[in-house]
Amino acid sequence: MSNEPYDPYQQYPHPQQQHQYPPPQQAEEAWGHQDPYAQQQYATQQWEGQTWDTQVHAAPPVADVTETAYLPPQSYAEPPQGYSGVDHSGAYPAGQAPPAQQTPPPAAQQTPPPAGRHRAAPAPAAPAEPDPGVDPSYGPATITGNPRVTDAQRARAEGRSPIIEPGMQPALLTAVLGLLLAGGAAAGQYALLVPLVILQGVTAAGWFRLNGMWPARQGIALAFLGGVAADVALLATGEGNAPAAILGTLGVWVLLVLVLQLRSRAGADERMAGLMATLASSALAIIAAGHLAATHEAVTVGGVAVAVTVLARALPLPTPASVVVALLAAAGAGIAVGGATDFGSKGALLGLAAGVCAVIGHRVASYDYPSRFVHFTAGVALPLAAAAPAVYVMGRALG
Repeated sequence: MSNEPYDPYQQYPHPQQQHQYPPPQQAEEAWGHQDPYAQQQYATQQWEGQTWDTQVHAAPPVADVTETAYLPPQSYAEPPQGYSGVDHSGAYPAGQAPPAQQTPPPAAQQTPPPAGRHRAAPAPAAPAEPDPGVDPSYGPATITGNPRVTDAQRARAEGRSPIIEPGMQPALLTAVLGLLLAGGAAAGQYALLVPLVILQGVTAAGWFRLNGMWPARQGIALAFLGGVAADVALLATGEGNAPAAILGTLGVWVLLVLVLQLRSRAGADERMAGLMATLASSALAIIAAGHLAATHEAVTVGGVAVAVTVLARALPLPTPASVVVALLAAAGAGIAVGGATDFGSKGALLGLAAGVCAVIGHRVASYDYPSRFVHFTAGVALPLAAAAPAVYVMGRALG
């Protein structure tokens, strides 16, 4: 029997080192007194069915490699970082390294996973080298909202113009539509209505796409309906009340657009951009109805003048020279067509005014690197839509 005093914090080696607690009888003989908790602890271990004895001698379960990814065995030669030992509830004392972790059986280590099931993760690929042909100023495509430099911004930074003018094909379409307007005006008011409705629809779609908004079906439909409403108002009221019909339709459509935009749940910036684009598109479609309100001779002269102006503007000439040639062609077309009508030589002023408006519309459709779709919509319709007020005003003034 030992004469050493009883230490209640004495710790025993870990059970994986195959050390066990002594039975309660041996503990009483060794310590010289009866431990009231020995029987309770021993009974609790037997009751739970997970004793130190069974834990030591029981073989560890073999991992099912068919259901999990194959991982190599891991072992720790040193205790994990921050390990300091705890009480005698089964952990190791401070400063004592744990024994090496038991490795799984060789079958679990060397059996590869079956085909078709989970496979080992491939090694990460090395980062690809940058392509020498790619401009490093452009970053990779992202979905995090990273702003990228647009073609127009890059052109300005390099000192180039962000303007791309429509080519000869849009100019030919504009000329065809202008001649249809001139022929429809000569045939009658209802014959003019068909190419005018086409012009209003193309104007609405082209303006939205020119502002970078696509698809914008509701805005395009609203602007187009505004133009049709102006046409109906003009047909109902007659040519004498044309200004009231056009301005009244425009005022009603502005209020309608404002109400619809106030009900939108989009962000403030997006809602403001949509409001401005819808207002401008509706105004252009409604103003284009001025061809229907003008006199038939004025529409004939103006349609031919716009067609000649756009064709001359599409010639491969420097911009200043092209503009001068286009305006001279518009004035000449006004004189030629005016001689066949009541305008006479005054048709030169009407043709020149229509040509100036057509050049402005052509310039607007060329701004800020437009797409091919913009060229074949806004590039076709804006010269004719912008010329409508000049055709109406100059036709009334000169007629």
